[in-house]
Amino acid sequence: MNLRLRLTVLYGGLFLLAGVALLGVTYLLFTRQVGQRVTVISGYPPPGAPPLPSLEALDNQAQQLRAAAATSLLTQGAIALAAVAVLAAGLGWLVAGRALAPLRQVTESARRIAAAADPGGHARIALRGPEDEVKNLADAFDVMVERLDRSFDAQRRFVANASHELRTPLTLNRSLVEVAMRRGSDVRELGGKLLRINARHERLITGLLLLAKSESALTERSPVDLAAVAAHVAPASAEQSLAEATTIGDALLLERLAHNLVENATRHNVPDGWVRVTTRSVPGGVELEVANSGPVIPQEEVPALFDPFHRRARVAAEGAGLGLSIVRSVAHAHGGEVVARARETGGLVVVVSLPAA
Repeated sequence: MNLRLRLTVLYGGLFLLAGVALLGVTYLLFTRQVGQRVTVISGYPPPGAPPLPSLEALDNQAQQLRAAAATSLLTQGAIALAAVAVLAAGLGWLVAGRALAPLRQVTESARRIAAAADPGGHARIALRGPEDEVKNLADAFDVMVERLDRSFDAQRRFVANASHELRTPLTLNRSLVEVAMRRGSDVRELGGKLLRINARHERLITGLLLLAKSESALTERSPVDLAAVAAHVAPASAEQSLAEATTIGDALLLERLAHNLVENATRHNVPDGWVRVTTRSVPGGVELEVANSGPVIPQEEVPALFDPFHRRARVAAEGAGLGLSIVRSVAHAHGGEVVARARETGGLVVVVSLPAA
């Protein structure tokens, strides 16, 4: 039984119950009024009027009158109630269909989007109408589809970039081996180049695995002092201003977050530049800030630095372009945020905000 039929039965049943109750109350009131009327007419006649029938005859007539009136009321009332109940059921069917029309639109749109080759696409329900429960449901579904759309796009870009990055070392390996076979190159020189390429390949795979781990739900949480973590990963040459900043989370992931920030600041720097690492407590949370004196970066390019395999995030064959992506994923997994801004004189300031313990 579908929802429309259930609503129709519900509407009709409620109307029928109300009609039966109304008919019962009418019957009780009617019989009471008829009894009072018979009592009035069974009194003494006025002077000069013909004598009244005997009391026994009047009682018989009153009983017959009440029985006939009650039978007529119940019979005709039941027929009228049945007719009106059928009409009410028909109207309930129409009203239920009209009320459920937006819900059918939501269902059909959801099925169409689910059956599409691209589940995200740009299809939306975009339901128009009053702000009721169905409209709120459609809007919530549109928000979910939009987020899925962005997720699918990011996944496609990630797979394409990962495929490119994984293919490049293999192509280089094959080229080196082919050249060595044709020219008879020194095996030691060839081995050194292959080891460097394989090391980059290993860093890339490690970064991918760490990125996948950071995007999943945390299974272990414990108090972690960001000051201690930063002191462990920061180089001796870095400026350090480390105040106690305790949060709750995965110690290994938070250490990787700090390590990636420091490594990124050190790698993308200028000769004789500086790196500054700061931890502090703020109202409701803690912060880890890493700044450097690197090259000038346009502010509009800063958000793209957190995309996996971003070109500015790689330096020749040294980096895999996943450092800041891992930082953002770890921060989000801990309920935090990452904000970066470009310094006017060059370099970057990255601030990670996490909930306090």
